[in-house]
Amino acid sequence: MNKQEAGNWEVMPATSSEIARVRERCRKLVRTRAAVSAGVAAVPVPGVDLVSDLATFALLVEEVNRAFGLTAEQIEQLHPRVRIVAYEAAAAIGGMLVGKIITKELVLRLFKKSGVKLAAKSVAKFVPLAGQLASAAIGYALFRRMGYEHVEACARVAREVVAAAKPV
Repeated sequence: MNKQEAGNWEVMPATSSEIARVRERCRKLVRTRAAVSAGVAAVPVPGVDLVSDLATFALLVEEVNRAFGLTAEQIEQLHPRVRIVAYEAAAAIGGMLVGKIITKELVLRLFKKSGVKLAAKSVAKFVPLAGQLASAAIGYALFRRMGYEHVEACARVAREVVAAAKPV
């Protein structure tokens, strides 16, 4: 592993207080990225915001996974028993983006689950100014909610892994 790779590597939080700190740091990151999403959503060109959201959210998920030590590569480095706990915990809580290689297609499937809000966001763009503001507000709320859900999923998986990793 070279220095650049080592600099991007984070260790899974080992205590409840560390998990709480990482959770808050990630929630702040979600809010920041949601604000960027809202700014792009205000641009009156249909489709630009969706492309931007897909890329931004995929990067956000990778960063959150890395912060919790839950990227696919990091999980593979765990003890086999703990690795199984991580994947089982992710499956049990519905964390479909925890421990996965994140693709735009995977993020798009997640966005499609929120289809009504995406449709409202797109339609709102056609109403001058007020529609752009509504689109930005809907975009911010949707992005933040989905980001927070992912952060909470990672925190729950991290808690399960920490509990499983304790000596018996």
